[in-house]
Amino acid sequence: QVQLVESGGGLVQPGGSLRLSCAASGSIFSTYRMGWHRQAPGKQRELVARITSGGSIYYADSVKGRFTISRDNAKNTMYLQMNSLKPEDTAAYYCNLWNDVVDYWGKGTLVTVSS
Repeated sequence: QVQLVESGGGLVQPGGSLRLSCAASGSIFSTYRMGWHRQAPGKQRELVARITSGGSIYYADSVKGRFTISRDNAKNTMYLQMNSLKPEDTAAYYCNLWNDVVDYWGKGTLVTVSS
């Protein structure tokens, strides 16, 4: 069983930055695909960014050029650097780790972008 714990959320002004972290238990972290999803109030959960075990990266159009996903396999940790934050980025952000057999989720961390 893999456990995921997100951290780094909070309140930030428009234009500001935050870095989210997702710490994973388990010794085979490097073999999984990983991603960040978000869910704003009243909206469906959406994929923000994902990174494969080989380092291939995908970003949603809404965050391209502003967000950067990365992973440190030695630390079993994934990151999401969020710059130039906008009010529409306000959401609960969830860490996801999966392969063809399993699908793990964290409990989320709240990001609020407001002046």
